[in-house]
Amino acid sequence: MRKRLLLCYRRMFKLNKKRKIICKVLVLQKYVRSFWNQLVGCCIGYKSIKYRKLSSDHSSSSTTTTTTTIPPSPSGRAVSGSGFSGSLTAPCCCDHSNESLEDLVALKICILGDNQIGKTSFLTKYVGKETGEESCSTTGLNQMDKILCVKGARISYSMWEVQGDVSASTQIPTACKDSVAMLFMFDLTSRRTLKSVISWYQQARQWNQTAIPVLIGTKFDDFVQLPLDLQWTIANQARAYAKALNATLFFSSATYNINVNKIFKFITAKLFNLPWTMERNLTIGEPIIDF
Repeated sequence: MRKRLLLCYRRMFKLNKKRKIICKVLVLQKYVRSFWNQLVGCCIGYKSIKYRKLSSDHSSSSTTTTTTTIPPSPSGRAVSGSGFSGSLTAPCCCDHSNESLEDLVALKICILGDNQIGKTSFLTKYVGKETGEESCSTTGLNQMDKILCVKGARISYSMWEVQGDVSASTQIPTACKDSVAMLFMFDLTSRRTLKSVISWYQQARQWNQTAIPVLIGTKFDDFVQLPLDLQWTIANQARAYAKALNATLFFSSATYNINVNKIFKFITAKLFNLPWTMERNLTIGEPIIDF
């Protein structure tokens, strides 16, 4: 009886030992395969990336998508742009010629950030030549309007861009007062402009404590040309800043209409408590959305 027990124990011991060895080999194979895939990915030539974007004239009855090829990123990943099924913030397509301005819901949004980071290009891309009204520029301020049709209601967004020059401090109160959202913008290829966001935020909050904060990294099409390790560093810094400001983070490109429309859809959904699900994207080499 004892001999049988001893034999059983020995067999169990050998089986357990074999299982442990097999598990270790499998784990080692997994790491080797992962390293090999990364090595092969770096050696393979870059592929063309296509970004999917909304046209500026889509209406509530239909959604049009176009495809644009841009220079490849070092990651070689295919990146989805600002495509969205639906028309949460479609340009106003209803006939309101006989109605007065009293049916408009007027909302103000301010845009802040350093010079030469693409604020005006961002606004121009969103407003568009056909749907946007003429811009009104004053010293240190650039103001554009756009009327949207959301579920039969008309919303007039008045967007106030503060130019990042020496006159900015005197124009911040005018732009920030009564704003429902604040867009803090920085250039993804310039970490200096990201650091400046803190100063812009502090000045803006002196005049408005309730506006929805949104942190926007511009020039994503240039950003994807940077080395992956630098992309990773900047992305993590931007996420840390967004967390400190309690803001939603978007990477965008006005040139290829990446996340431009989606940012305003997010703001509209937030303001009116509309049912819209936004997907989080933290993949390096793709237009990040973090909240």
